[in-house]
Amino acid sequence: MSTHIRNWGIALIAIGFFAIPTLATQAQTISANAPALAAAQSPTTATTTTAVVKTLHLKVTAYASVPEETSDHPFITASGEHVADGIVAANFLPFGTRIQIPALFGDKIFTVEDRMNQKFSSRVDIWMPSVSDAVDFGIHSAEIVVLGDGSNNQNSDTNLSLE
Repeated sequence: MSTHIRNWGIALIAIGFFAIPTLATQAQTISANAPALAAAQSPTTATTTTAVVKTLHLKVTAYASVPEETSDHPFITASGEHVADGIVAANFLPFGTRIQIPALFGDKIFTVEDRMNQKFSSRVDIWMPSVSDAVDFGIHSAEIVVLGDGSNNQNSDTNLSLE
């Protein structure tokens, strides 16, 4: 039995001896191509432009996927999407609108995919993975940057109604 173990050990060492240079070569190839890979995987392409459509100053809150804060289907947004990092609820912006909250999140882009109670019509509510995260976030007053693709009709002022 020990002969079989020793033979397997020698075989594994031999495989490792030949595999290490191959792995090192692959790692060098990947790191050499990293900028190209990152560009290919990036959701923003060279043909996409992001224009500031409007800036608004309003309250920013947070919510979590629990029936007390959402609906009977807490992991599905009002637009039908599954909740995920970067989703916000806003009643005054169309679904799919992209926004930034620079003072709180820098260059991170959020997408409007959910709605909130009508009494909070002039707020942005950020989805958080837990109730404690939402409570810890609290309520902020911040500038919201509404983004567009540079076209003249996307997110025009007629689509923004802060009543």
